[in-house]
Amino acid sequence: MRSSPDGYTIQVGQMGTHAAAVAFYPNLAYKPDVDFEPIGMIAGLPIVLTARKDFPAADLKEFIRYVQANPAKINAAHAGVGSITHTTCLLLHSLLGVHPTIVPFSGAAPAMNAMLGGQVDYICNAIPDSVSHVRGGTAKGYAISTAERSPILPDVPTTKEAGLPAFDASAWNALFAPKGTPRTVLDPLSAALDKALDDDSVRKRLLELGCEIPPKAKRGPQPLAALVSSEIARWTPILKAASVKIE
Repeated sequence: MRSSPDGYTIQVGQMGTHAAAVAFYPNLAYKPDVDFEPIGMIAGLPIVLTARKDFPAADLKEFIRYVQANPAKINAAHAGVGSITHTTCLLLHSLLGVHPTIVPFSGAAPAMNAMLGGQVDYICNAIPDSVSHVRGGTAKGYAISTAERSPILPDVPTTKEAGLPAFDASAWNALFAPKGTPRTVLDPLSAALDKALDDDSVRKRLLELGCEIPPKAKRGPQPLAALVSSEIARWTPILKAASVKIE
């Protein structure tokens, strides 16, 4: 935010820094929708609702019924307060109207390991952390938060297909510049990002990771600015209702 607006210092921001932080930090030192110039979306990572392999539910509808019937017995892992695993599980629980125990870990890897070891029941995690376990049968993948199925997890239904369309979330990443960066600097950066997203090798690697590559209509500064505003509006009431703050 305080860097020189000359295009030589740019930021990779994401849902946590540019949306969830508004609700988590009562004295946040910046305004995500005011203090930066949007350059463009890089890619999104869908969320997979992933459970231990012996969790007693065959699909998402059974999962919902079981969690709603047994909230005191259920626990969910997350990678730390404010992480995508934390915020998306708060969204899930708000949709289901439940308050199970949520167990923090010092990162996504230990949280996943605890779930794989049966110490916790499930996690809402970005697709790269879940795909190998779901493919290998060491975990259950109930649904993925995308409009269409992922080519790297083709057997996992979308949340819309599985019966919970409102569970729609993405660990998106985007480029930002300091406020006041001139258009003569921003426009070439946006154009370079657009060119990179059309590069075959870049696209191949992003798709291998399970990323959602933004279509042309969702690239560039204006769509990103709209996304930041809409994400702040969406996540703030969910996170404030959970009464979680980071000092």
